[in-house]
Amino acid sequence: MEFKGKVALITGSTRGIGKAIAVAFAKEGATVVITGRNKETAEIVAENIRNEFGVEAYGFQLDLSGDIKNVWKDIEKTVGKVDILVNNAGITKDTLFIRMKEKDWEDVLNVNLTGTFKITQLAVKGMIKKKWGRIINITSVVGFTGNVGQVNYSTTKAGLVGFTKSLAKELAPRNITVNAVAPGFIETDMTGVLPTDIKETYLKQIPLGRFGQPEDVANVVLFLASEKASYITGETIHVNGGMY
Repeated sequence: MEFKGKVALITGSTRGIGKAIAVAFAKEGATVVITGRNKETAEIVAENIRNEFGVEAYGFQLDLSGDIKNVWKDIEKTVGKVDILVNNAGITKDTLFIRMKEKDWEDVLNVNLTGTFKITQLAVKGMIKKKWGRIINITSVVGFTGNVGQVNYSTTKAGLVGFTKSLAKELAPRNITVNAVAPGFIETDMTGVLPTDIKETYLKQIPLGRFGQPEDVANVVLFLASEKASYITGETIHVNGGMY
């Protein structure tokens, strides 16, 4: 129960990687804050976590392109200051660059980068007061390799790496670490709809010969938030089976 007494907020945690991260923290005794665009879904996930693991869990509707400040006030009023922030939420609007509309570009940057900036700035204020904090940003292998049809998404994921490195330097004197995790091909609802031939193409690029599970990412996030990783900051850990 390493995280008993700590509050962990995971954006985009109603399914997939985000949900697996929330469950991992709950297993270790943390109070978890589930956020997503659908309030009812977030509350259901929180209720299931409370029932299964006997920890405090709360669900909030949070759209990173919308009103973050007021939602944050509600969160702090309910759970207090957030100790651990996992920036997992993100959107895609994939299309070839020549066909990409300006709105496709702006929407993805607004959520994946600007939204992350806004919520992190709010979280940092409480962490500075406590003189302790963990910020973990979920980037992606495509932020390093690039990907056809994902110029906007890949740009945001590469941007998160620079965000991580710079913020780590600023917050280190306050005993706050900032790191990133870069998943490769992880089996989730989002990747489950891909055609079989595309999945087989990806599989050939992975030396371990299998796709990752959400728990593979969650385990690394848990490590980076723990005291075992207290001397690690500004780093990006790749979780991709050797793909990159």
